[in-house]
Amino acid sequence: MPELDLPQRQATDTLMLPGFWYRALPADRVQRNQLHRATLLELPLVIGRDRRNRPFALRDACPHRGMPLHSGRFDGENLECPYHGWQFDVHNGQCQLIPSLTSDQTMKVDRIYAGSYPCEEQDDFIWVYIPDPGPPGAGFTKPAEACEPAPSIEKFSAKYKLAYLQAEMPVSIDHGIIGLMDPAHGPFVHQAWWWRTQHSIHEKKKNFEPIPNGFRMSAHTPSSNSAPYKLLRLYADADSITTTIDFVLPNIRTETIRAGKYWFSSLTTVTPILRNQCRIDVVAAWNLFRWVPFVPDLLKYVFGKFVEQDRRTMEMQAEGLKHNPHLMLIDDADKPAKWYFQLKAAHLESKRTGEPMKHPLQAPLTLKWRS
Repeated sequence: MPELDLPQRQATDTLMLPGFWYRALPADRVQRNQLHRATLLELPLVIGRDRRNRPFALRDACPHRGMPLHSGRFDGENLECPYHGWQFDVHNGQCQLIPSLTSDQTMKVDRIYAGSYPCEEQDDFIWVYIPDPGPPGAGFTKPAEACEPAPSIEKFSAKYKLAYLQAEMPVSIDHGIIGLMDPAHGPFVHQAWWWRTQHSIHEKKKNFEPIPNGFRMSAHTPSSNSAPYKLLRLYADADSITTTIDFVLPNIRTETIRAGKYWFSSLTTVTPILRNQCRIDVVAAWNLFRWVPFVPDLLKYVFGKFVEQDRRTMEMQAEGLKHNPHLMLIDDADKPAKWYFQLKAAHLESKRTGEPMKHPLQAPLTLKWRS
């Protein structure tokens, strides 16, 4: 007698992944010669811009006595701890001065470092690279280097518009991400007359393929039960409209819509802040309706509606998660969530063993669900 195809039980581990770039703060909130606090992967950071407007990120703790550096004095180049006046270069964290040392004391000040992190500005956000934890020896570790630049939105023309929005959610990175990639919640969470309703639910079939560190929903025709796509079809007067969606570790979802010469791209991240707190950051670029003045505000309104609906849903889910219930994932709608957990486990195993990462999706696959 064949075994029943029961749903898979799944417990999230809330483990956050170092060794990747993460969005820290919107770039327009970080002003020159000012200091700003941020938290990534439970790591307190102080972020700012130097006098030449270059962004930087330091651990928000002096290696001497742990004083938060964001409360110190910043002259546009060096950051001074408010407790004992130790000064640090904001870009590499190297100590520049210890005022209490006398002329006959030979302590090598330049061997002391405050924690410093690679920092880049990309598409309206300040990104910070969080490396793997180093060996013990606080205060004597040179800054790590990122092996590649911070992620950026794919763009298909020289002129385009750009906008962002964000919202914090009281759940772990795992729940934030599998909520982001969940294809079945749309008609229930994102109901609107101009988007879709429960009455528009129908069967869908999408092709997926493996990509490095992630998976792709292959280029496909957008959903027929979505009013914005119908409007786009009329506006673009294109032979076809295609959408491609990628997910890549640790937390990146990209979506690209092409309609002839017109395009729309978004790069969404779920940023881990604390073990049970994350933040969704959405940045979009497009050349659609570029000359119409109200379009950026309209797009921010639409996306803001979606993100707010997701945020409220996550708030409600957090209530249930307080009791640590058993969770289940079903095929096919939850298959991307299963791949996420498998990718995460394979990445950690590869780091542990030094062997190449074993991708959970070995070949293209077709999934079906109703939404």
